[in-house]
Amino acid sequence: MASENRRKNELPGITESIVETYQSVGTINHLDHSPLPLYEEVIAALEDFREILFPGYRRREGLHLDNVGYYIGDLIDGLYDTLSRQVFRALQHEDRVQAREGDSPEASVDHEARAEEITLQLLHAIPGLRRILATDVQAAFDGDPACQNIDEVIFCYPGLEAVTVYRLANQLYKLDVPFIPRMMSEWAHKQTGIDIHPGATIGDHFFIDHGTGVVIGETTEIGDHVKIYQGVTLGALSFPTDADGNIIRRMKRHPTIEDRVVIYASATILGGKTVIGHDSVVGSSVWLTRSVDPHTTVMLEKPGLRMRNEVPDPLNPDTNFQI
Repeated sequence: MASENRRKNELPGITESIVETYQSVGTINHLDHSPLPLYEEVIAALEDFREILFPGYRRREGLHLDNVGYYIGDLIDGLYDTLSRQVFRALQHEDRVQAREGDSPEASVDHEARAEEITLQLLHAIPGLRRILATDVQAAFDGDPACQNIDEVIFCYPGLEAVTVYRLANQLYKLDVPFIPRMMSEWAHKQTGIDIHPGATIGDHFFIDHGTGVVIGETTEIGDHVKIYQGVTLGALSFPTDADGNIIRRMKRHPTIEDRVVIYASATILGGKTVIGHDSVVGSSVWLTRSVDPHTTVMLEKPGLRMRNEVPDPLNPDTNFQI
């Protein structure tokens, strides 16, 4: 009984103090009649896209050329409704953000029509996405001697999963869709440990081996036939600011990696002016903030090793060998 009285006396006060912060700390709550994009629906759409891009590998078995059209058509129909609705919400959200920052959005913009057009453009892009993803799959198979077949790449390789999501999110990014591309890419980051900003530019035959800890920044440019390993960072050297100390956005901050470059594990390459020339190799744990000419190999000097052997000297048991 005492605990029940305490609950009745204290919990309303706790609720009131929390609700008060929704005004005093209003930057981290969304109390508005205009809804945000739904995370669950965006990720569900992403799963449908992956089913379309790689049919027969996930949910639906028994697909063949006589019935696959019906299955894909049903997915496309649902995706059009779901994604256009979420893009509409994202466009509305962008208007609210601009209004808060003092910019006046164009009153004449028909967000619903714009969302439907963006969705159609993304759906039209799927054949091209499948063609480039086929090159990514082949690059993984060709670049990993442990891989037995193409199916293994599609089922098992986190690098392909992250790149697949990136290529979808990048299409939306290029169509100026706010919010949703980052929702997609951060979901892939959580799933794979690979962080690819949707604004990056990546060519065909791209392979991330192992993958965990890879970071590819927004303005990174990567050419064709590039291979990178786990722990690689393609990042910004610094964040330039304007006269008021605010970060200048939408400028080239991340490196350019030209065609046929290999970057080994834990290498860090920084800066918008840094260019790694074609056919180069960047060794493990290298730190680069300046450009490299084509056909260059960059590696650390081998450190000296000190090894201690704990096996006793049979002729003198009180001492140990040191190498």
